[in-house]
Amino acid sequence: MKVFLTGASGYIGAVVAERLLAHGHPVSGLARSDAAAAKLESAGLQAVRGDLRDAAILSAGAAASDAVIHLAMEWGPNAAQLDRSAVETLLQALRGSGKTLLYTSGSWVLGDTKGRLAGEMFPLRPPAIVAARPAVERLVLDAVEEKIRGIVIRPAMVYGRGGGRVQKFVTGKMPLIGDGEYHWSFVHVDDLADLFLLALGRSPAGELYLAADGPPRKAKDVAAAAGCSSYMTLPQAREVMGPLADALVMDQQVGSTKAGRLLGWKPFRPGVLDELRGSAA
Repeated sequence: MKVFLTGASGYIGAVVAERLLAHGHPVSGLARSDAAAAKLESAGLQAVRGDLRDAAILSAGAAASDAVIHLAMEWGPNAAQLDRSAVETLLQALRGSGKTLLYTSGSWVLGDTKGRLAGEMFPLRPPAIVAARPAVERLVLDAVEEKIRGIVIRPAMVYGRGGGRVQKFVTGKMPLIGDGEYHWSFVHVDDLADLFLLALGRSPAGELYLAADGPPRKAKDVAAAAGCSSYMTLPQAREVMGPLADALVMDQQVGSTKAGRLLGWKPFRPGVLDELRGSAA
């Protein structure tokens, strides 16, 4: 199955591409720069120069492939509009084809779960930074009516391979915000890549999966495991980080057996605390 992958040179995208290639799927990846294109080519992908603003490039990439995995997100003031526009372009290119569009959302759309363990049916209370994502998810899931196999994956906080947001605790680029008593849920990047591969091969159309593994952890325990000693109050974090700060202090306890039941997903990599203790050592 030939796959067109946006975000192919990113943290998650590079691992997903690696897994796809290892299982015999040719991959073309969107590359925003010559450096990104060279990186993709050296990894065995076909580089497609362009970005999420290039509707013609997105359409051609989708039309030339059997499936599209949309992982790219250009964070900034126009992130939501750009993401929706890209998805609409991809859907238009795939309409009537029976091909797959796998959209990457995130568990943040659930909002603060208020101490409850949330699954796929949990009501959505997204913070401002991802408020537009549920509507885009719905576009993808409803695309079955246009003969498109739409699938949505909502990863929890991704870690592993020395990357991910929590790795910033290790490098000193992110402080602990507030008291750290709130919980985060996690998924290892390699386990997440396994889920993408399984969803691509096995998922029915119109399905949505949460990707989380292991118990939710308090942010203060994650920071301690990473050797983080910097601290910031929430008002201070809002001044520096904007709406990201409010997303980071949500208490998110996420868990699901759906991907295991429907797709046979069996995450097995080290938990986040073990991974971070090794990184901080």
